[in-house]
Amino acid sequence: MNTSIIQITNLSKIYKTGDIETAALSNISLTIHKGEFVAIMGPSGSGKSTLMHILGALDLPTTGKYFLDGQNVGAMSEDELSEIRNRKIGFIFQAYNLLPRTSAIDNVMLPMSYAGVPEREQVEKAKNLLELVALNDRMQHASNQLSGGQQQRVAIARSLVMDPAILLADEPTGNIASVQAKEIMSIFKHLNEKGHTIIMITHEQDIAQYAQRIIHIKDGKIINDTINRKQAKLKN
Repeated sequence: MNTSIIQITNLSKIYKTGDIETAALSNISLTIHKGEFVAIMGPSGSGKSTLMHILGALDLPTTGKYFLDGQNVGAMSEDELSEIRNRKIGFIFQAYNLLPRTSAIDNVMLPMSYAGVPEREQVEKAKNLLELVALNDRMQHASNQLSGGQQQRVAIARSLVMDPAILLADEPTGNIASVQAKEIMSIFKHLNEKGHTIIMITHEQDIAQYAQRIIHIKDGKIINDTINRKQAKLKN
């Protein structure tokens, strides 16, 4: 697991409002390796959401470098950024971001449809991924007919369809009950055991404990980066 998938060097993000500059991130350096399951924690305003946006190629750093899977994200055009978001990053959001009156399987197929994947391949892959997240009996249900935990499972299946280099999960259990949250985290653990690299933002300590590595951010700086020995031991 020595191959780095994310390499961030001396990265800062500064927002300007008139003459006032606010540093959301200050001179961060960070390496994440293939196959890691990393939780990023921090209080409101700590910079964790800004870091998540940069990792997801939704925003660019003011200074410093960000390499994803060997590619310099900071040097990319808008079209290249769009391409890397579609191909390299699987997003899982707190609010699910599903089409409400559309079936689970059609929601999962959507990114493949945009990418021009043949329909037969779309259907087969979507079915396989919905089975992976234990929703084989809910494939034809509209997403607004599913519970919050089931909707998040659809979102996880959708995030996997393009075989991304990383999965980015932003408060993935924020809108669901604790029993369903445990189910979601069990799926993440299973995906990680299969080799998926997962980076998760959470403010919940018990959810962060599912990760093998926990990074704390405060005032735009990494103040702690520790191995969760319990999970690392379980994985090994």
